[in-house]
Amino acid sequence: MTTKPTARKFRIRRTSPATAATSSEGQASRGASANDPQEAPARPASESNAALELDAIRREGLTGRQLRMARRIAQKHGLAPTSDYDAVRLLRGRGIDPFQRSNMLELVVPASERSDVGDGRIQLPQTLPKPRETLPSTHLSPADQRNRQISEIQQDIARRRRRKLRMLMLRLAAFVFLPTLIAGWYFFAFATPMYATKSEFLILQADSQGGSGGLGGLLSGTQFATSQDSIAVQSYLQSKDAMLRLDGDVGFKSHFTQESIDPIQRLTPNPNNEEAYAVYRKRVKVGYDPTEGVLRMEVIAADPMVSAEFSQALINYAEERVNKLSEQKRGDQMDDAKASFENAAAERRAAQEALVTLQIQGETLDPEAVIASIRSQINTVELQLLEKELQLAALLDNARPNQSRVDGARGDIRRLNEQLSELNAKMTDASQGENSLAQLSVRIQMAQADLATRDMLLQSALQQMEQTRMEANRQVRYLTTSVQPVPPQQASYPRAFENTILAFLIFAGIYLMISLTASILREQVTS
Repeated sequence: MTTKPTARKFRIRRTSPATAATSSEGQASRGASANDPQEAPARPASESNAALELDAIRREGLTGRQLRMARRIAQKHGLAPTSDYDAVRLLRGRGIDPFQRSNMLELVVPASERSDVGDGRIQLPQTLPKPRETLPSTHLSPADQRNRQISEIQQDIARRRRRKLRMLMLRLAAFVFLPTLIAGWYFFAFATPMYATKSEFLILQADSQGGSGGLGGLLSGTQFATSQDSIAVQSYLQSKDAMLRLDGDVGFKSHFTQESIDPIQRLTPNPNNEEAYAVYRKRVKVGYDPTEGVLRMEVIAADPMVSAEFSQALINYAEERVNKLSEQKRGDQMDDAKASFENAAAERRAAQEALVTLQIQGETLDPEAVIASIRSQINTVELQLLEKELQLAALLDNARPNQSRVDGARGDIRRLNEQLSELNAKMTDASQGENSLAQLSVRIQMAQADLATRDMLLQSALQQMEQTRMEANRQVRYLTTSVQPVPPQQASYPRAFENTILAFLIFAGIYLMISLTASILREQVTS
C-alpha cells in the first residue's frame, strides 16, 4: 500500500504589485500546465487508493459549508472534481488546505492583490503553451439552479411588496390623510367659533294639603310625579313651534344668516322653515335626566349674548307651556265637577217644582192631614149618633115618654145620619178616583222622596266639587330654574383636536370598509 503524499508547506509572501502580477501569471501557467492531461504528472495512487481517501474524508464529518468552500477553491485552482469530497481530495493532493483561512480569503481578495504561494523560490517567466479554455460552464447544478430560482422569487416578492407598500401609502394619503388634513385645517383655521350657554331647570309639583292614598300618594313629591310634564316640555322645546316662536321674538334665522359665519355653518339667505329647523336641532340641545328629574339645555350661537338671550327666551316658553299644561288639566277637572254640580242642582229644582205643583193642584199642602181630619170627624159623628140612639131608646122604654124629647132625639139622630153620610161621601171622594186625596198623597210622597234624593245628590256634587278644587290646587306645576343662563366668555365649538381625530377615524373606517369589500369581491371573482 502506497503512502499518502505529504503536502508541502507554504506561506503567503506579500510583494509589490508588479511582483504579485508576475507571481499570478506564473501560478496561472502552472495551473494550466497541471490541468493539461499531457503535462500533468501521473497520480501516485490508483483508483482504489482514491476510494479509500474519499471514505476517509467522509468519516471526517465535514459540514456542508466546508464542502462547498472546498469545491469553490478547487474550481478556482482549475481542478475538475466529481464531488465535494473529491474536491477536498484533489486539493490535499496538490498540497492545498481548503479550510485554511488564507485560502478562504483568496475567494474574495482580487487576483491583483494576492501574494505568491510557493516554496520561496523566485519564479521567472517561462514560455508556456497556449492554455486551454478554462471558463466556468453555463450549466449549473440542480442545487444552484434551485437556489437561483428561490433568490429570483424572493427578489420578485420583495419588489412586489415594495410596490404594494408604495401604492398603499399613496391610497392612504389620497383617501385618509389628505381629507383629514383638510378637515383639520377647517376646524383650526376656518370654522367660526360658536358659544354655548348652558342652563338647568326642573318642574315641581305643589305640596299636597293631605295624604292621598294609592300609588299617586307614594310618588307625589318625587321626580316620577312630573316625568310626563318634563318629557312634554322637552318635546316642545325641540319642536318646530318653539323654533318659529323664537324666530319671531328674537330672530333665530337672521342670526344664522350673517355673513360673519362660515358657509358650512351659515344658513342660506331667506331659508325655509325646514332648513332653519335642521340648524335649530343642531344648535338647541335639550336633555332630560329621569333619575334627578332635571332638564338640561344647551343653546349654541355665534355670539355669547345672543346665545344667552336665546336660552332665556326658551326657558320662558317652557314656563308658559308648564302653566298651560297644568291649567288645562285643572280646568278639565273643575269643569267636570261644576257640570255635575249644576246638573244635580237643576234636577233638585225640578223635583221641588213638581212637589209644589202637586200641592197646588190638590189645593192643600197635606192631603194625609185632610183625610185624617175627615176620619176623625166621621168617628165623632158616629159616637154622637150612637149616644142619640141610646137616648131615644131610653125615652121609648117609658110608658108615657115625653113626646117633645122623643121628637128632639129623633131629629138629632136624623141630622147626625145626614152629617155622617156627607162625611162618608167626602171620604169616598178623597180616597177614590184619579184626583182623589189618596192618589194626590201618593204622588206628593213620591215627589218628596225624589226631592230628598236630589238633595243628597246635590250635597254629594258639592262635596265632589270642593274635593276636585283641592286636587286641582295640588296638581299645580311650577318651573324652577336651578342654573340660570350666563353668557360664555370662551368659544365652546368647534373642538378642533377632537373633531380632527374623529374625522381621521371616520375616513380610515370608510377606507377600511371599501378595501375589505374590494378584496372580497376580487377574491370571489378570481375564484
